[in-house]
Amino acid sequence: MSVYKTNRSIHKWASIVISLPLLVVLVTGILLLVKKEFSFIQPPTAKGEFTVPTMTFEQILTVAKSVESANITDWDDIRRLDVRPSKGITKIRSHNSVEIQVDSATGKVLHVAQRNSELIESIHDGTFFEKNANIWLMLPVSLVVLIISITGIILFIQPYRKKKKRKLERRFKDE
Repeated sequence: MSVYKTNRSIHKWASIVISLPLLVVLVTGILLLVKKEFSFIQPPTAKGEFTVPTMTFEQILTVAKSVESANITDWDDIRRLDVRPSKGITKIRSHNSVEIQVDSATGKVLHVAQRNSELIESIHDGTFFEKNANIWLMLPVSLVVLIISITGIILFIQPYRKKKKRKLERRFKDE
């Protein structure tokens, strides 16, 4: 088997093997790029009173407990706090992906919504399927994409090299 046929075969079969994981990464990547444009992916950020945050952590927990859909009973139920002083809010994200936006000065709940961007991120990096999938699945997929890129460049250049070689052979034949 020639080098060119081997290169084409590697390119073809590697493309087939990684097509589904790569498609998942591409689609979820596109969704993550536009997440702020669609409220079903990431809730829009509300604006509170533009003052210095005055709420204590205990007050934040009390407000979070008051939102039934978040199912928060203690700090173990909170995944993340995101304090945005320039917007005057604190975002509280629960483990069930409910986001509560609270005015950092008054403690008033400004917005409550499901945040699906975390789910999309976990699908994107493979951790949705298995905790270490980003290493044993996404790393090999990335390496195969690298191989496909290299073989694709070779496949692209190959006809031009052949054409140039034939042109040189004809020139030497004519002389």
